[in-house]
Amino acid sequence: MTKLIVGLGNPGAEYRNTRHNIAWETFDNLSFAQNLRWQSKYKGEMATTEIEGEKVIFLKPQTFMNLSGESVAPLANFFKIPVEDILVVHDELDLNFGTIAYKDGGGLAGHNGLKSIAQCLGKQNFKRLRVGIGRPVHGSVSNWVLSGYHGEDADFLESYLKGAAKAVEAYIEKGFQSAARTYSKKKII
Repeated sequence: MTKLIVGLGNPGAEYRNTRHNIAWETFDNLSFAQNLRWQSKYKGEMATTEIEGEKVIFLKPQTFMNLSGESVAPLANFFKIPVEDILVVHDELDLNFGTIAYKDGGGLAGHNGLKSIAQCLGKQNFKRLRVGIGRPVHGSVSNWVLSGYHGEDADFLESYLKGAAKAVEAYIEKGFQSAARTYSKKKII
C-alpha cells in the first residue's frame, strides 16, 4: 500500500518562512528529512521513501496554494492512491499557533488549497493534519497567512515544527486512527 502525504504551501523565496508554508517546514523537520531526495514531478516537488515496508510519497505542490489540486490529482491517479489514503498537511486559522489536529474528511473551512484538491479529486474525504497558525487580531487574513512569525510564535516555532513532524511520523508508523487519538486538538508547545 502506498501513502501520499501532501504539504501545502507557496513556491518562491518571498513565501519562505510564512504561516502559509508551515506544512513544508513540517516536512523539513521530519527525523528522516535529510534522506529525502526531492525531484520535480507532477507540478510539484516529490520525494519517495520506504518506511517499515510501506511506500510513502511526499509532495509539495509548486502550483501556488489555490491550484494545489493540479499537482495532487495527477500524482494520486498515476500511483492509484485512493483519496482516503491521502493525508494533506496544511495551515489552519481555526486552531491556535502551537495546536495541531487530525481530521478525516469533512468541510474545507474556506481553505483554497483544500478546495482545489477536493475539486480536482472529485472527493473531499482525504485526511488532514491541521497545523494551527491562529487568526490575526488585527488586519486581513490574507496578510496574516503570508506573514512571518514574531514574538512568542517565533520563539517556539522550531519546537512546534518538530512536534508537528512527529505527528506526521505517527501517522506513517501507526496509522490514521492511532495518530488522530494522540493528536486530537493537541497543544504541542
